[in-house]
Amino acid sequence: MKKIINQYLRLEEHILLMIKAEFFIQLIGASFFLILNIYLAKQGFSDPEIANFISYRFLAVMLLAFPLGFYIKGRPLKPFFIVGVLGVPLVAITLVLAVQYAWYYYLPALFILWGVVFTLFQVSSLPYLMRNTANENQSHAISLNYATHSFGTMLSGLLIFGASKFMTTFDEGEILFCISAFGFLGLYYVLKIKVDIVIPVKKGVQLRSYNWRILIRAIVPTLIIAIGAGLTIPFINLFFFHNFEVDSSEFAVIGGVASVLVAFLALLVPNLKSRLGFRKGITYTQMISVFALVALATTEFFNNYWWSLPLAIICYWIRTPLMNMAAPMTSELTMNYVGVKNQEMLSAIMAAIWSGSWFFSSQIFRYLKAEGLPYAHIFYITAALYAFAVFMYYLLILDYEKRK
Repeated sequence: MKKIINQYLRLEEHILLMIKAEFFIQLIGASFFLILNIYLAKQGFSDPEIANFISYRFLAVMLLAFPLGFYIKGRPLKPFFIVGVLGVPLVAITLVLAVQYAWYYYLPALFILWGVVFTLFQVSSLPYLMRNTANENQSHAISLNYATHSFGTMLSGLLIFGASKFMTTFDEGEILFCISAFGFLGLYYVLKIKVDIVIPVKKGVQLRSYNWRILIRAIVPTLIIAIGAGLTIPFINLFFFHNFEVDSSEFAVIGGVASVLVAFLALLVPNLKSRLGFRKGITYTQMISVFALVALATTEFFNNYWWSLPLAIICYWIRTPLMNMAAPMTSELTMNYVGVKNQEMLSAIMAAIWSGSWFFSSQIFRYLKAEGLPYAHIFYITAALYAFAVFMYYLLILDYEKRK
């Protein structure tokens, strides 16, 4: 383990600074993921209404990410980090205040703006790593960058649980407000970044400079996974809340433990990849995750039994880290598959795909819940899409190995 930690400590200083700044962005995002939906439900919003609000954030990213991919090519990325690290906490605080003071009319616009400022950081981070990291450090840089979400979930889970138990006058909104304010600390690390390599490109939009055939091959598996994930991940806390009466502080603990597992396994990804390769590493972890998701969904039909909640939690703890463990490997695979000239565009398209798919999936979820469909049936749809995406990744890996 000491050897693994030393490998991450050898990363370039500017890379570590960027990753530290992203940690504060992810801290806010993780806290909202853990309890925002429950907070809105307690304020009287129905599941379809919550899904509609969440979809606005993904709509903004879908519309912005693709043109942003064109714009950042050949430009320094530090300014985008500055806007993101200031905008995310500022918009998050405003969003909480809008809920507290019943300014519901402004919520769609705030969710859209939240998606915009998140996108500025999200789309820029992976290209920055690829531009500014030595080849031998790329796997570790990508894995550590992905782990920031897990570290953010760990800390936010602890803060939410502690505030709920020891500061009983605080509700979910006040907890989210404090965590969002804490997120401004990320600006300190962004301002210390001194290295920002820019690869010169021709001015103007050069559509023909990208290899669209390779880009499309690389994005298809992610598109399928993103559609399925959008039906499940944003609403997993509502699944536990409605089926097992798991409150926000309790789900924060469940999510916190899952994030510990995610972070630990994410840091092992470079070693796993070197031993198993992309083919086994991606396929095995994702398929086990699919089986765990099916088992998790099935617990809804047995929620009156004492063992159903522990089983659901265990399945969640298996599904979450394994599916997330594959993400750094699939990112490295696709980034190397498309080549240096296509990487900024791939990052932008991936962000647009995730958010665009989650926008449409959130709307589909809203319709299915309005029709009274159980969570389990929706999660089964996700599992089927995941399984098909694993097969598509397998074909992509075979093509990558052949071309390499």
